[in-house]
Amino acid sequence: MLTHIDQNNNPTMVDVSEKATTTREAIASAKVYLPQEILDLLNEGEINTKKGPVLQTAVIAGTMAVKKTSELIPFCHPLLLESIKLNTSFDKDNKLIITCMVKNTGKTGVEMEALQGATSAALTVYDMCKAMSHDIKIEMVQLEKKSGGKRDFKRDHHEN
Repeated sequence: MLTHIDQNNNPTMVDVSEKATTTREAIASAKVYLPQEILDLLNEGEINTKKGPVLQTAVIAGTMAVKKTSELIPFCHPLLLESIKLNTSFDKDNKLIITCMVKNTGKTGVEMEALQGATSAALTVYDMCKAMSHDIKIEMVQLEKKSGGKRDFKRDHHEN
């Protein structure tokens, strides 16, 4: 059954009034391929460009995006968020990994907020670095883990 469609086939927001209030957490990630000319600017964990510190700005942008999720995704409930954490790191292939963890206590989950945060942070990296190269690739945005709702989820990283 589609939860965002009512009995008359009209789009609707899910009624969560009967759901239990629980602590809910979600973690999403985005992978960003950066070409060598951008990686060459990496110094002490930051990429500094004429536009400023790329990774610090991406963390701020991701945090702002999490808070705006219900304004951007039509049927997301506005939530009182208790924690937003964004981290950046590089994997063994020098791909930038952005992770976004969101937590709240409520009746609906926060996976869309985590996905929105990781996506917006990745787009900010692209925006701040595109003057140096358009060969930047946002390769994967995905939910890594969610807990506290009707069913928990944890991605098996052997599938990737």
